[in-house]
Amino acid sequence: MTNINTAQISRTEFIVLIAFMISLVAMTTDVMLPGLVLIASDLGQSDPNAGHLVISVLFAGFAIGQLVTGPLSDCYGRRPVIHASYAVFCVGCALSLFASSFEMLLAGRVLQGLGMAGPRIVAIAIVRDGFEGRAMARIMSFVMAVFILVPAVAPAIGQVVIAQSGWRATFTLLLVIAAISWAWFGLRQPETLLPAHRRSFSLKGIFQGIVIICRIPAALGYTLCAGVIFGPFLAYLSLAQQIFQGSYGKGDGFALWFAVAALSIGAASILNSALVEKWGMRFLSNLALFWVIGASAIFMIAVILWDGLPPFTLFMIWIMSTFFGMGLLFGNLNALAMEPLGKMAGLGAAVVGALATAVAIPIGFVISNGYHGGVGTLVTGFGVAAVLALLIGKWASGTSGQVGAG
Repeated sequence: MTNINTAQISRTEFIVLIAFMISLVAMTTDVMLPGLVLIASDLGQSDPNAGHLVISVLFAGFAIGQLVTGPLSDCYGRRPVIHASYAVFCVGCALSLFASSFEMLLAGRVLQGLGMAGPRIVAIAIVRDGFEGRAMARIMSFVMAVFILVPAVAPAIGQVVIAQSGWRATFTLLLVIAAISWAWFGLRQPETLLPAHRRSFSLKGIFQGIVIICRIPAALGYTLCAGVIFGPFLAYLSLAQQIFQGSYGKGDGFALWFAVAALSIGAASILNSALVEKWGMRFLSNLALFWVIGASAIFMIAVILWDGLPPFTLFMIWIMSTFFGMGLLFGNLNALAMEPLGKMAGLGAAVVGALATAVAIPIGFVISNGYHGGVGTLVTGFGVAAVLALLIGKWASGTSGQVGAG
């Protein structure tokens, strides 16, 4: 690590802290999944599918927040921007906690999205300040392995909290988690961007930086790959409660089955951390995309045979197989997109994150709206997204399909 004061924070603590900060996104998303239909109903929405807006607007705010926090962190340093982001996040939690209408809750969720951009995106810039190449991919894989524990347990935590205290208590829980994360970061993580390496802040500079990044095929291409493949995953998050509890009638078992699927991503992330330095990010990403395509194509046969809703066992085999591939993709695609952006890591992380999220939101929205009790739309979404990501990745690598060194 180059700028990180290792006398103050060890590498192990650094990885866990970064994972905890990034996990705020997963906790804010997943802790209320068991209550999406209830939230929409309590706040006057007759359409149960309206609950997916609670997720969609969060990521809309997240996309905007990334474009702001990244460049600001390049100008003023990582720590001040993360402190401000936590403050915005807490305001959004309070607004959602006391929401008297669905629109007020959505406004709070937008603020939460804006606020969680700092801990998520600037944290990646902190990693990029100290690591590069395959070493960065290895660190990100460890981070993802720790991070995945949160979405695995968050719905179960949310289910207990909602059952005992109602859905509003989930926002109190988020306030507590944010406070702990904020304090840990403030006390232990030093500044990693030295004043000599900071860039002046201007809208013109941001626009020029975005243009530069978009002209780098690897940065742009792998960002689009990440966004395309994240789209159906975002749809899954919005539909998980309805699929497990509505379509398959799993009731209180929703949190357990959601966790089982999520742990597949964690297992793949751990495997990726062991393989990436030997096999490279591009090879593993391509392998994972072919894996997702194959799993979706095979499972689609079952979808057709069972008129849109195959047996639950087959569904779990497919979702776990698909999520295993996703676990290989998340860390590698992000590292591939960030690799050429070392001299502008903050702005780079912002553009990569914002563009990927902006691409994912409409894809997830279309898939979510296509849900009518069966899983065919979701399966098709993952398969088609993987094909598109494979084609975009081939263009981005510029190797005519050959495995690169990355």
